[in-house]
Amino acid sequence: MKSKAKRPIGLQLSKLLQDPRNLDLLRHLRADPRIAISALARKVKMSAPAVKERVQRLEEAGIIQGYRLELDPAALGLPIAAIVRIRPMPGQLPKIAKLAQSLPQVAECHRITGEDCFLMKIHLESLDALDPLLDRFLVFGQTTTSILQSSPVPSRAPPLPDER
Repeated sequence: MKSKAKRPIGLQLSKLLQDPRNLDLLRHLRADPRIAISALARKVKMSAPAVKERVQRLEEAGIIQGYRLELDPAALGLPIAAIVRIRPMPGQLPKIAKLAQSLPQVAECHRITGEDCFLMKIHLESLDALDPLLDRFLVFGQTTTSILQSSPVPSRAPPLPDER
């Protein structure tokens, strides 16, 4: 979920990311988003109030945009994952976005450049569920689907400035 907080100007944001202590905090939070402030403070050798203040500044700046719970789709009875590209018919873009938002099987939906305008990741209980889902989008455009076999690089946070 994107942060609604007003972001500071670029210079302030840059200063936050140039501070080695902030980068250290981000590294620890990336590894364990549920870590208690007191435990985080011990790891970075700072006081808990100072760590809490820094984390709040990183949140207000939009660098930290919330904490997510990752669920295993297969453990929830959704062992099939697929990537679907959609090439809309003229005037159908908003309808595709609205439909994607309304379907719980759509885990991600991205507006992209190129001939296809949308890229979605979906989770299904079986291959039999694929056609009915795709049929809902075919009213608005052409789909191209790829079944995921494995994910050698699962979703992860972007590299911090000192890791690039």
